[in-house]
Amino acid sequence: ENEQRWRRNDKLVKVDVALNGEVVNALSFVSEKHDAQKRGRKAAEKLRKLVPRQLFEVVIQAKIGTKAIARERIPPFRKDVLTTKGGKSVGGGDITRKKKLLEKQKAGKKRQKTVANVELDQDCLWAALAMPTPVGNPTNAPGDKKQESSSR
Repeated sequence: ENEQRWRRNDKLVKVDVALNGEVVNALSFVSEKHDAQKRGRKAAEKLRKLVPRQLFEVVIQAKIGTKAIARERIPPFRKDVLTTKGGKSVGGGDITRKKKLLEKQKAGKKRQKTVANVELDQDCLWAALAMPTPVGNPTNAPGDKKQESSSR
């Protein structure tokens, strides 16, 4: 009996959910090994819809140990740096001016990503933790004699 219990536990794995490489313990869950990738992908997709966009790229990963089994990306907000304050665009002429501005923006976003942390607000965390409801009405479960007799 004890040996069977250990064998059953061998099929279970812990799936960690990471935001920008940092594991969020509150979102980690235990799953069967064969089902872990599907559940990890669903969790990552759900978080992608819930986490607000930032000024930098946010990467959501579901991991088993160090191996990433699912990955979603939230693109950053982009500011049109090729438009000046007066509403005029940096147009015509030398292309290097445009490239210089875009490279400057790229460097700023890279610096911001290393410094900034993604914070989940309370509502987002609870929505991510919510379990999906079972398909159909749970009160009409098969074998429920009370429901079956009243429907005849």
